[in-house]
Amino acid sequence: MESRLTKELILDGLACANCAARIEKQVSNLSGVKTASVDFVSQKLSIETHNRHDLEDVISETKKIVKGIEPAVRVVEIEDWAGANAASKDFTTNAATQKLSLANEESHSEMMEKAKLITLVIGAVLFAVGIAFNFSFWPEFSIFFASYILVGGEIIFRAIKNMVRGQVFDENFLMTIATIGAFAIQEFPEGAAVMLFYRIGELFQDMAVNRSKRSISALMDIRPDYATLIAGNEEKRVDPDEVKIGDRIIVKPGEKIPLDGRILEGKSMVNTSALTGESVPREVEAGDDVLAGFINTNGVLTIEVGKEFGESAVAKILDLVQNATARKAPTENFITKFAGYYTPIVVIIALILALLPPLLIPGASFSDWFYRALIFLVIACPCALVISIPLGFFGGIGGASKNGILVKGGNYLEALNSVDTVVFDKTGTLTKGVFKVTKISPKNGMDANDLLKYAAFAESYSNHPIAISILNEYWGEINKDEISDYEEISGHGIRVKAEGKEILAGNIKLMNKENIEYDNVDEVGTVVHVAVDKKYAGYILISDEEKEDAKAAISGLKAIGVKRTVMLTGDNKKVGEKVAGDLGLDEVYAELLPDQKVEKLEMLDRQKSPHGKLVFVGDGINDAPVLARADIGIAMGGLGSDAAIEAADVVIMTDEPSKIVSAISIAKRTRRIVWQNIGFALGVKLIVLILGAGGIATMWEAVFADVGVAVIAILNAMRVMKVKAI
Repeated sequence: MESRLTKELILDGLACANCAARIEKQVSNLSGVKTASVDFVSQKLSIETHNRHDLEDVISETKKIVKGIEPAVRVVEIEDWAGANAASKDFTTNAATQKLSLANEESHSEMMEKAKLITLVIGAVLFAVGIAFNFSFWPEFSIFFASYILVGGEIIFRAIKNMVRGQVFDENFLMTIATIGAFAIQEFPEGAAVMLFYRIGELFQDMAVNRSKRSISALMDIRPDYATLIAGNEEKRVDPDEVKIGDRIIVKPGEKIPLDGRILEGKSMVNTSALTGESVPREVEAGDDVLAGFINTNGVLTIEVGKEFGESAVAKILDLVQNATARKAPTENFITKFAGYYTPIVVIIALILALLPPLLIPGASFSDWFYRALIFLVIACPCALVISIPLGFFGGIGGASKNGILVKGGNYLEALNSVDTVVFDKTGTLTKGVFKVTKISPKNGMDANDLLKYAAFAESYSNHPIAISILNEYWGEINKDEISDYEEISGHGIRVKAEGKEILAGNIKLMNKENIEYDNVDEVGTVVHVAVDKKYAGYILISDEEKEDAKAAISGLKAIGVKRTVMLTGDNKKVGEKVAGDLGLDEVYAELLPDQKVEKLEMLDRQKSPHGKLVFVGDGINDAPVLARADIGIAMGGLGSDAAIEAADVVIMTDEPSKIVSAISIAKRTRRIVWQNIGFALGVKLIVLILGAGGIATMWEAVFADVGVAVIAILNAMRVMKVKAI
């Protein structure tokens, strides 16, 4: 059985949010489609098919659907969009060609916009003349009709084309019927005015949406354009995708670091704000690791590349944020469904309002009730909701990214509003994970130097922070050819043979497992017990340091309503209890194996409130199962493992626990603004509908309830992106 396949298409030129919702609905109903999601902001359509056989037919049918709903929209497969000139070997020429193509497209677009603006101005002048002077019937009709055609000709044309295709309930049809109806009952000024102000509102709406898109694009403008590769004695400018692991690159002042790697030569200050949200530049020098997306400010750096571009920090950030909107929040899904029912219901009510009262109420005027029905038609488009709600969530995700917090979807951003319990790993999450040997205690005649040497032999293949601290403390060099039979015993320690001896290094569980008598150590820190040839040789004490903001993070979580904070650690009970006490955590569970962490998490999950969410925060490879099991998994992304980042739903790029408080605060602010828009849009529309049915509201109020509300809601949604560093 073939696996499912996801395909992404760009809907180039998509400008109608309501049409985007209809495209999504119709594509979702196609045979072979499992899910379909349109992101109006990035103009991206994501389709998941049941198998590969369906894909070609689905894409073909999708293009027909888009053509039927929005004929001007161009459907482009994402590979063609991203790599239109990928065949070109010359990266510089390729980039120049793309820029020239974009410039030509923008120039054509600007000319079209100017032409529309000119016709709008002429139409507005004619409308003003009609209002300012008293004309007889035919001159008045001619002036207002000319204004109407100039301003609304494009909308009328689109409405007719859509009607021929069977697309009726869209804003073009509704506005056309409403304004023609106004002319039919000889309300010429109002018919022309509704179309004029609808077009002006549409213009402001487009400007607001485009501005928000530019703001979001600016947040994502972290992709490096090129890499300067050192090839022999020459420097060659290439696409970052062409650089391989182990290659050397040079980064000059003012340039973006294009790939993750380690500095070989040079010293400089780097601006890390695009990735971490940190405003203060960081000093780096030879031996330091740097990430793609950092901006080199003053020195020249020679860097050995550690990861290919597709695996670099900047590529992962771009992928996370660009695809975040594919995972829609429940509120977005609700609004999409609501919009599908709202428009037909309002149109049916308008039809009833136009026909029944004149037939049932004695003395009721048909023209009066027909006019009231036209008001319903003007208000029937749900654009304010369909545009502003996704824009709000996208803005929240973008604003969080600017603050060093990557949220993988609108659903996770909304879920952060309901956090009940936060569970932390200890090492690398609440503590720095920078361990240092603080005591070497040999036993049974063992020399302290030999004890450290045997421990270093045992830890020589491990990259765990505890192992690194022992290796850093050991003064000599380790010949790995002398080491054999290396065995890592999960949750216990390491067994290895070196210099003809069997060495065991680990915790008390390992000593108990091997029936070795050991000393009970009553000291705060991580204790590594060592045995040589089944004889206890002593222990090494290693201490970690709490992160500076860890205590503030715990108090901050409690201040914003988190009921329970818990720590799960594989470290010994005494260390765990000390850290928990220092930071103010509610509970701590120590000496846990990876599978026991999952068991404890499931226990805590059963104890949370019915509608509450459980968050797990971790950074290590062994945290990946727990991150995946939690309602919301948060990974420390700066130093965290790739497995943890992959399994997590939210990634903290600065490794600061206090950013969890920031993430929840951003989520709450996003929800507040989204619901402001829902309440405002529905409230105004409902009021005007009631007033219109009662004969109090006019077409002027109806236009405000449609386009005016949409513009205000979009501008309000844009506030989400303005996130201050918290």
